[in-house]
Amino acid sequence: MEPRDEKRTSVLEIRKLCKSFAGLKAVDDVSFTLSTGEILGLIGPNGSGKTTLINVVTGLLRSTSGSVIVDGVETTKKPPHRVARAGLARTFQTIRLFRELSVLENVEVAAVSQGASRKEAVSIAGDLLEEMGIAQWASSLASELPFGHQRKLEIARALAMRPKFLLLDEPAAGLNENESDLLLELLRDIPARKHVGLLVVEHDMRLMMNLCARLHVLNYGKTIAEGTPAEVRTNHEVVTAYLGTSA
Repeated sequence: MEPRDEKRTSVLEIRKLCKSFAGLKAVDDVSFTLSTGEILGLIGPNGSGKTTLINVVTGLLRSTSGSVIVDGVETTKKPPHRVARAGLARTFQTIRLFRELSVLENVEVAAVSQGASRKEAVSIAGDLLEEMGIAQWASSLASELPFGHQRKLEIARALAMRPKFLLLDEPAAGLNENESDLLLELLRDIPARKHVGLLVVEHDMRLMMNLCARLHVLNYGKTIAEGTPAEVRTNHEVVTAYLGTSA
């Protein structure tokens, strides 16, 4: 498996991205950039286009217009496996594990898909399970993992692809407050330790305000604000559309 240059800063550029369904613009002229080592939060009300945007960026949906560019190379019209090869990995809002494979095998498969030998894949998987704190479950079926650990396994599997950018779609969904706090600590260290950029979609504002250096806010598919958590928290349009006065 080819080692990735972890000293070089990579950049993900989203330029004027649009996605329409039967005339309805689910993503409407959205632009932002993300560099390795950064954490960007993508927030907004239900139906604001966050998951659709991730699906377009990772190739599951084709854009109507606009561009997705990784290190100067456009990936906009490429299929998901080519987008993954370009350096983008993701998790899903609804957990999608290989439930009849072991925990270790779930991560091995991802490493092999990116060119690792079976021996390399076993080593990569073992290391990632240790980092996620679920190594003791390595030989268990993925379906036997507690729910919170299944979320960690999805992240481990995505990291096994050695991405430049990791896109997490509601990683705290279904977690209690204590599990969410543990996830916060886990995610906070990933950009520096793995030299990746994190794009996080999440409704847990307590987690997002503590995790993200920047927040990008969507409403009806359009960008309504971008800035630090402090700036977004006091933005009138964001408060009206999403956070509410209690924020």
